[in-house]
Formats: sequence, structure tokens, C-alpha cells
Amino acid sequence: MPEILVHIVEGRSTQSKKALMKDITEAVVKNFNVPAERVVVQIVESPRDSKSRGGVPFDEL
Repeated sequence: MPEILVHIVEGRSTQSKKALMKDITEAVVKNFNVPAERVVVQIVESPRDSKSRGGVPFDEL
């Protein structure tokens, strides 16, 4: 059972997250030759003040 974790900063729409999970599932099915029912995709969202790039929190970028 392939399991894919996607870490993102919060704020994306439910629709865009659903589309991403669908696209990832299709890619795993195609490349790993497994049924879609076996693919688990989890999106882990972080608050903007809890994630940084170059030491600067995302809420300050």
C-alpha cells in the first residue's frame, strides 16, 4: 500500500487539495502498477507562522 505525504502551508481550497490527491493517486497507479484503492494520500497542513523558508516564517514572506 503506497502512502504519500504532502506537506503544505495552510490556505489551499478543498477543491485544489482534492484535485492534487486525485492526480497523485493516478501517478502512483500508473508508475507503481497498483490499484487506486490501495493508494493513500495525506495532506499535512502547517500554519503559516509554523513554517519558514530561509529562517523567515511564511506569514512574513
